[in-house]
Amino acid sequence: MEPMASTTRPAPTVGFDLDMTLIDSRPGIRACYVALTERTGTYVDADLAVTRLGPPLAEELAHWFPAEEIEAVADLYREMYPTYAVAATPALPGAREAVAAVREAGGRAIVVTAKYEPNAKLHLAHLGIEPDAVIGDLWAEQKAVALREHGADVYVGDHLGDVRGARAADARSVAVASGPCSAEELRAAGADVVLGDLTEFPEWLADYRAAGADGADAARA
Repeated sequence: MEPMASTTRPAPTVGFDLDMTLIDSRPGIRACYVALTERTGTYVDADLAVTRLGPPLAEELAHWFPAEEIEAVADLYREMYPTYAVAATPALPGAREAVAAVREAGGRAIVVTAKYEPNAKLHLAHLGIEPDAVIGDLWAEQKAVALREHGADVYVGDHLGDVRGARAADARSVAVASGPCSAEELRAAGADVVLGDLTEFPEWLADYRAAGADGADAARA
């Protein structure tokens, strides 16, 4: 009698967002906005700005600077960013373990973020998190380009835009309620699974793989 074929899903490629998914970028971004205010003389409410992380930098700068200045100010911010933001930014709970869980399953872990790619790489290097690829400067549905290119089966993010990116790529949307969007908002946006944070991800990944190709997700709050 031949042994039954395993129904375990093959090793996945998992995409992760960066800000408020893998890293708590609020302290560093706040420091950079405070420095930007000093440098430009234009007030930026740094405490308010860090409550709405996720969208591209230009969208936040548009609240504070005239349209004709945004490109130049964005360049200045990115230039200042390594000095003020990288060392001040910790990994979120479970971030390293989540990436490790993908690797231990034989899969690939990639980071797809709206952040300026060189600065995203600085954060990950500083924290000792080593994904297989880092793709920056992509937001919401634009993320689907990189997710499709890398064959991502799953995309993990904290924002409604991350859910939209996963859906556009036909990837499973795993949302974490560690950023500006509540679990209820993430579910309403169409997330397949909502986790409290990345500490729950390794268990979810194990369940997801064990359920096989036709298995359903065990949703968590």
